[in-house]
Amino acid sequence: MTTDAKRIAIAADHAGFALKQRLEAVLAGLGYDVEDLGTNSPASTDYADYGHPLAAGVSAGRVPRGVLLCGTGLGMSYVANRYPNVRAAVSWTPEIAELARRHNDANVLVLPARFVDDDTAVAILKAWLDTPFEGGRHERRVVKIERSPLAGDHTP
Repeated sequence: MTTDAKRIAIAADHAGFALKQRLEAVLAGLGYDVEDLGTNSPASTDYADYGHPLAAGVSAGRVPRGVLLCGTGLGMSYVANRYPNVRAAVSWTPEIAELARRHNDANVLVLPARFVDDDTAVAILKAWLDTPFEGGRHERRVVKIERSPLAGDHTP
């Protein structure tokens, strides 16, 4: 049986489908209970159809973390970062993924499937999974992410 910390959701559009399949196998091999939210083929599809359910699950606390893939990573990050309590980080190197976790407590990893090879993607994923949030001075910065500029809550 897996713990909540070992639960993770994964989703991709057509551009990220093949890499999603590879990363899902890696996650399962690492002992993660993986919830695959699609897509289930390389047929053309819209990234938002897969990004919204994953981000909603992370936002609601149903899954602690998620992995999204699309061609550039940008579309999926736009979708995911619209949700409260979601900090989706596009990462193209293991170092970026590590900093996203360490400094920003990124709970959604977004991979640009057309710009990273399989081995690099696996290294990025492992760096992100293995890096804890540092807290400290970074905690107050993460708290400020949830402020609403529309509500006038934007003071430093």
